[in-house]
Amino acid sequence: MSAIPTTWLTQEAYDRLQAELGDRTGPKRVEITKRIELAREEGDLKENGGYHAAREEQGKNEARVRQLKQLLENSQIGAPESEVDEVAPGKVVTILFVAFGDEETFLLGSREEAAHASIEVYSPTSPLGASVVGKRVGDTATYSLTNGKEMSVKILKVEAYAH
Repeated sequence: MSAIPTTWLTQEAYDRLQAELGDRTGPKRVEITKRIELAREEGDLKENGGYHAAREEQGKNEARVRQLKQLLENSQIGAPESEVDEVAPGKVVTILFVAFGDEETFLLGSREEAAHASIEVYSPTSPLGASVVGKRVGDTATYSLTNGKEMSVKILKVEAYAH
């Protein structure tokens, strides 16, 4: 089994996830349990929509709790060591799609950062993200599209993420 990769998070994202975990394992869990108990008291569980809805919500909540615990256990705050002009998680990257002449700027970061970022976020494990990690300004990277074709991008600019 392969090792779980480190997820790099800003302090704000880490704190937000910690707070969500606290809510989901505390007040939210208690509230769902109470709704299940109240619905159970109504009798026949086969036709009790409130009971089934609360049980489904409980399953979703517990799945998110497991996801948050794993994410927080395998995360680090900040960004990995890299040169100023080197593409790495936590940096804002401007690329040029060579075939089209279009530029795009994005944050190379986690899905958890994407929910609150003001710019597009690509994961370092996405095809584009993986192809540019470690590259420097002026380098060209190529990655495969879902249709099997290749796409080349040129690294124009790399900056620290100012959130």
